[in-house]
Amino acid sequence: MNRTYTDDPGHDYGPTRTQQRRDALAVLELATQLVELPPTRLAKLELPDDVRDEIAHVRRISSHIARKRQLAFLAKLMRRHDSEAFDAVRAALGENRDRQRQETAAMHRLEALRERLLGDDGDSVATELIEQHSGIDRQHLRALIRQARVEQATPNKPPRAFRELFQLLKSLKDEEAQ
Repeated sequence: MNRTYTDDPGHDYGPTRTQQRRDALAVLELATQLVELPPTRLAKLELPDDVRDEIAHVRRISSHIARKRQLAFLAKLMRRHDSEAFDAVRAALGENRDRQRQETAAMHRLEALRERLLGDDGDSVATELIEQHSGIDRQHLRALIRQARVEQATPNKPPRAFRELFQLLKSLKDEEAQ
């Protein structure tokens, strides 16, 4: 006689195959993230010794298919441990991902501000920036804007002032954060 989930509603049949597959893929994704981490960040994480050794082994493999197979083995090794063993690792990677996202967004805002400074209404944007930051060197800022505009107009000129303007904006935002 075939038994289905509806035959005995009180019996716990465990996770479905779909849920087991989702869990296995999540562990594989975590294993991939761990292998791609820089060694200094990996050293800060608390990992079981066998997992740490296997991560080092996967990093030494250059062949795509062999690396993929070894990553699957690493995930299998990680599934043998309790999921609580990797909760701190997941939390650390999640926090880092959020922080990276915020830093990337901040850089994009600075790049947009630089583009507005170099655009048609750059003078009004520069005036607003000077009003917001009273300690800024006005002449230096306006000179950088002029030089960056010249660099953009000249095809083979290196973007020194363009980069220096970004660094100036970044230092202003850093001072603002403190």
